[in-house]
Amino acid sequence: MARALQPVTHTHRLATEADIPALHAIMDAAISGPLSTFLTPAQVEASRMIMGVDSQLVSDRTYFLIEIDGVLAGCGGWSRRITEYGGDHTPGRVPALLTPGIDAARIRAMYTAPEFTRQGVGRLIVGLCEEAARSEGYSRVELVATMGGEPLYRASGYREIERFADDRGGVAVPLVRMGKSLKDTSADVGKT
Repeated sequence: MARALQPVTHTHRLATEADIPALHAIMDAAISGPLSTFLTPAQVEASRMIMGVDSQLVSDRTYFLIEIDGVLAGCGGWSRRITEYGGDHTPGRVPALLTPGIDAARIRAMYTAPEFTRQGVGRLIVGLCEEAARSEGYSRVELVATMGGEPLYRASGYREIERFADDRGGVAVPLVRMGKSLKDTSADVGKT
């Protein structure tokens, strides 16, 4: 007799400084695991220089943790600061504030634990980030996607702005800058 599937319960909360060790662990697992199917071993290692925990997002209280049935499944956030991507250790950070209504808010540092991929974690984070940015007056969002994240963002309505590579880790890592309007388009639904 087949067992009935139990519903999966996603919960979310804002990360605190006490969560930073767990964030390091989930990011390392995501870079070593799912991202490695899109990159060479040298690019995976180089990714560690250009990705990672950005404690500014945590202190700004714009960084979400997602749990599934009480287990940390993913994390990601948004930013009202100029820095587009990278962790605390990544060179070239610009912490100056963006201007709502003029600049695009940033979606940043999204990672899903390998055992929780394709379970709605990424979509939940994207939705939380978009809603939070919209509530602070941002009408657009941009992000820098890895090759592994690009399909999720495309499915979430993001459009490619440009492709580029970041070689600050010693090897060129392919990335794509993407953007999306946060303006209400419900009036356009059904129009041809």
